Amino acid sequence: MHTIGILSDTHGLLREEVLAALSGCDAILHGGDINRQEILDRLEEIAPVYVVRGNNDKDWAEHLPLFLDLSLFGLAIYMTHKKKDLPKDLSRYGLVVYGHSHRYDQKTAGDTLLLNPGSCGPRRFNQEITMALVTVSDDGSIQGLKRIDIPHVKPAPALLPESDLKQAVKQVMQYVDKGKPVPVIAEELRMDPELAEQICRLYLTHPGVDADGIMAKMGL
Repeated sequence: MHTIGILSDTHGLLREEVLAALSGCDAILHGGDINRQEILDRLEEIAPVYVVRGNNDKDWAEHLPLFLDLSLFGLAIYMTHKKKDLPKDLSRYGLVVYGHSHRYDQKTAGDTLLLNPGSCGPRRFNQEITMALVTVSDDGSIQGLKRIDIPHVKPAPALLPESDLKQAVKQVMQYVDKGKPVPVIAEELRMDPELAEQICRLYLTHPGVDADGIMAKMGL
């Protein structure tokens, strides 16, 4: 038996729960909107990764395919990011993977399993955080499908009290310098995403600005 981990729409965030769920997998499928190469590098440490490019994967991902037609453990698989881009005839595939909507969905059409693993990256609105594991037998048939739900722990509005907002601004600036995207910064610092996005934008559009300058521009 072989286990394939299936995820999509990580948008720059690779949760510890996701890594734990993927531990022991024989292969990993990613349905796009990865956001940065480091995500794929970390997944490759666990198992071989097969990935398609999402609409938010820009210059860094130009080498990634928009469509992928492959066979793993005797199972014929087709992948693309958006469901609307799937070919009409999928009958030759045992597994079809797509993403984009951030909503988990699974359907069977004949002998074909169509699967959207949802998103396990930054939570959007009140949507669930999900991924999936598929078990494949030695003859290439799907023996099991397990949906993985990752609990959402609502973060505090901010990591630091308002009186220490300057320190929070400095921390955001340090994260930007490390190349981390806004959703990751907001999640890791337990900060309101709109506030984190505003600080990042001011920092990136005003070279040389310091924390006091950013706070002044924000009227703080």
